[in-house]
Parts: sequence; C-alpha cells; structure tokens
Amino acid sequence: MKPSAACDRLSALGATIHIGHRPENIPPGVERVVVSAAIKADNIEMVEARRRGLLVEKYAAFLGHLMTLRRGIAVSGTHGKSTTAALLSYVLMRAGLDPSFVIGAEVPQLGGGSHVGQGPHLVVEACEYDRSFHHYRPQAGAILNVEEDHLDYYHDLAEIRQSFGMFASNVSPDGLLVINGMDLGLREMAAQSRATVETFGIGGEWDWHAEEVEADRGRFTFEVYRRGEFYASVRLGLAGRHQVLNALAALAMGTWAGAPAEIAVAALGEFRGVARRMEVLGEAAGVTVVDDYAHHPTEIAATLKAVKARFQPKRLWVVFQPHQHSRTRFFLKDFGLALAVADKIVVPDIYFVRDSENERQTVSSRDLVGEVQRLGADAVYIQSFDSIQRYLVESLSSGDVLLVMGAGDIWHLAAPLLAELGGQRPTRDPGVGMSRSTSKDASPGGAA
Repeated sequence: MKPSAACDRLSALGATIHIGHRPENIPPGVERVVVSAAIKADNIEMVEARRRGLLVEKYAAFLGHLMTLRRGIAVSGTHGKSTTAALLSYVLMRAGLDPSFVIGAEVPQLGGGSHVGQGPHLVVEACEYDRSFHHYRPQAGAILNVEEDHLDYYHDLAEIRQSFGMFASNVSPDGLLVINGMDLGLREMAAQSRATVETFGIGGEWDWHAEEVEADRGRFTFEVYRRGEFYASVRLGLAGRHQVLNALAALAMGTWAGAPAEIAVAALGEFRGVARRMEVLGEAAGVTVVDDYAHHPTEIAATLKAVKARFQPKRLWVVFQPHQHSRTRFFLKDFGLALAVADKIVVPDIYFVRDSENERQTVSSRDLVGEVQRLGADAVYIQSFDSIQRYLVESLSSGDVLLVMGAGDIWHLAAPLLAELGGQRPTRDPGVGMSRSTSKDASPGGAA
C-alpha cells in the first residue's frame, strides 16, 4: 500500500513492486497468486485473479508447501515466537547447519528475517491467527505458551487451545514436539500429538529445565538439566526472565536438529535479539530510547520488568500505541495493570486494523488512559505523534528511559525524537523490514 525499505531491497534484487492494488498488477503468465490473510475477498486483485481462473493461495498454505522441501521446524505460541525462532536459527547457523528460515521480524545477526540455506532445516514462526499454522506439517514443533489473543478471530480461550491442539497433531509422528511444561493447558494439547513430546521449564521435573537461575542487570545465567542430567551452563545475551524459557525451547529443538551443546550454549550468549524486541535505538541527552513490539498485556508486563532490570532508569517512560480496538476492549483492565508500573505513560490513538467501524466506536485510547489513571499511575492521552514528540522533548531528562511500544506504526516516533534531543541517529532504522502496512500482527503469514 505504500513504499518501504523492504520494498526497496526487493526492487534492488530484481522484484517488480507495485504500490497500491490494481487489476493490471497481475501480469500475463501468472499461474499462482499468494495472498495474506489481511487481503479481503473483494480486493480488486483477488477479483481479477479469480476472474482469470488463477490458483489463489494464502501465504501460510504456500509456506506449508515450502516446508515439505526441508525438515520443517515450526515455533508457535502466543508470545515469544519471533525471538525463539530467531534464536534457534542462530544456533543452527553457528553450528554450521545453514538453515533456511522465515521469521516475522528483522534479525540483524541473521542478516534479515528470511534466508534460503543449503542445510536440511526450515525454521518457521508459526502464527495462530486465521489458523495459519494448520497448513504446516513440521518435523519438529514448539508451543511456547497459550493465552487469549486474536479474539476478533477466535471465540474464546477454549477455541484457541483447540487450534493449538490441531497444530500439535500435525507434527510428524517421527518428529519432536517441545512444550512449556509450566503452562498446564499445554499438556492436554500435547496429548493430541503422535510425536515425541519434550517439556521445558524453570525448576520442576521437566525434560529440559533451568536451575540456579540468577540475574545480573536483567540478563540471566542458569544451569540446564536434560532428563535430570546436567547439560550445560548458560549465560544469556538477552534480558528478561521470559528469555530463559525461550532459550530452553531453542536448546531442545537445536539439540534435536544436531547442534552440539557447546556451540548452542555459545550462541545463546551471543544472540542480541530481534528488531523491535527491547531494541536500543540510541541515546541522546542522557535519555535511552528503546523500541518494542509488545501489544498484549502479558508481553508488556514482561518487557517493562526486563527494561527496569536491564537499564535501572531514573524514570521509565512508555509511549504505548494500542493495536486494534477489539484487543483493547477485551484486555482493557489487563492493559491498565501492565502499564501502571511505568513512571510516565503516553497513549496515542489506537492503531486501527481489521476491526469493524462499530468496534472502533466502542473503545478509545482515552478509556485506556482512564483505566491506568484509576490505578494511580501518571498517564496522558496525546493524539498525534508530533504532539507526543513535543511533549517528550520538553519532559524527558537525563537518566530516563523511553520505551516506544506497540505493533502498529509507533516506531515512526523514535528517529525524529532522537534527532531533536540532539543525539545519534538510531542504530537501526526501526522501519526496516516493516513492509506490512498494517504490521505483521495484522498480516497472516507473520506472527503476533
């Protein structure tokens, strides 16, 4: 719908890119049209493709076909998919296995969000929206956690769990399913799988478990045990206790894929993360600016806790752009509780995507600000990014950390803010790779 850095890169590689949708964008000779779940049936290019009798296939279905060409590894879960899929891909890359991968975010250490490798594995971030991950038949799969989300698509948590159970049943019988043993509901889902099941968790009697978990400014060290036997000592490069679980899942799948323990452990310590996941964009006037994709209350709570531990700010400022009116309405109280731990909260308008106009009228950012204020926190609604930037420039001071957060286009705020504060440009353009105009949570191949 609009130009992007990703479009520019594709054009440089020889791809033909059209901005905007028109029937003539589908050239003669096309046999297959691959669409995202964000594309509606009345889209003019969809209508043209069907008029011409072309095969129209969703992105997830096409990716499922590609997976049959490799040993597919699909990473699913409400939270942590991008990071865990990227971490696993990095482990396999460091082990010399040259995996192919498709991850719904940019990964600087992997050279991007996708790669065609010469090795046997294809690592895919498996999204539950639109039941996209039902198209996959992986040799190995992971379910990191399951919570309520995408309630504009699913009726309730029971239906979501049923969907993950179907994903589990699609893992090859001679393959591996890795599940979070600390999430009690996952055991029921795993029972639907014919694959070998391995559990992971902190403490407990899981197949892969972490003991002696300690933190140093938000980064964790721990001892890994496999089926009761000591396996390795790990020091993570990523901050946040939730990353211990992501690392255990990656370690279990990486070991199954053939990565030696010592190389896998080294990779866990070297990995610096995925774009827009607690990513430091720069510092100016003593203010550190961090960008994060979190858009679910659980993700927000985990990120805020990790940022506080990692940076120990004088004040933690959060600019949170809610993503979808329906999600905001469903989780209004949970959003309030998650955000209220910050010192200062700024909320722009809700990022409008997928919802009906009627849904748009039922809840607003002012409602969320009111919920945060009700909990005694300092929150304010400011409609435009320009006004938010002016407010922040006048209010931030040395020692503060500013967390720009959300799955929409809030990342646009970071670069001009850093420039006006007089600091360096971002270490990475937050827009690189954000080719989906509605963000990857709104698109179907990507993941939330």
